[in-house]
Amino acid sequence: MSKITIEIWSDVMCPFCYIGKRQLERALREFPQGEAVEVIWKSFQLQPNLQTDPSKSVLQSLAESKGWSREQTLSAMAHVTEMAAAEGLHYDFERAVVANSFDAHRLTHLAKAHGLQNAVEEGLFAAYFCEGKNTADAEVLRSIGLSAGLPPDAVDALLAGDAYAEEVRHDVYEARQVGVSGVPFFVFNDRLAVSGARGSEVFLQVLGEVAKN
Repeated sequence: MSKITIEIWSDVMCPFCYIGKRQLERALREFPQGEAVEVIWKSFQLQPNLQTDPSKSVLQSLAESKGWSREQTLSAMAHVTEMAAAEGLHYDFERAVVANSFDAHRLTHLAKAHGLQNAVEEGLFAAYFCEGKNTADAEVLRSIGLSAGLPPDAVDALLAGDAYAEEVRHDVYEARQVGVSGVPFFVFNDRLAVSGARGSEVFLQVLGEVAKN
């Protein structure tokens, strides 16, 4: 089998991205050559101009922007919460903090340079959707980076400056060139694409098709 590379455009604040991550992981466990597949996470921002507001939950922000009651908002989010639960994820939108994802994306690029990108992505998703942490906060990002095994000095230098900012912007630019309008967006060997969290069966089928060529 020739090498398979999967590029995934995603955003920390995208609930379907974490679900899609779990679905792909299951597919890779079932795929005979799953351990040989390289996964590369690419940056995308659903709301690049979003202002971080630790005092406001994602649920509250959505309710305000839509003019919904708390009950209406919970009902609207129920399907996403159920999808997440089916993948073993326990989303808590009432605790999730409104946070711009740009610095989180910079951290994932640092993690890529150290071969720890998947671990950092997992930490960011869990912090945002399950743990009610502010993923734009420097201390939260530092904790996630160190927990994943990144060198403390490298994380501190990243958070004190603007390292990897251009890499984040380039990923967003690439997304536009590829035609990505929403995430998650998975590209297999620059040939086949899957948009959205479509289920492990779909990912397994695409992996099989790519492996034949």
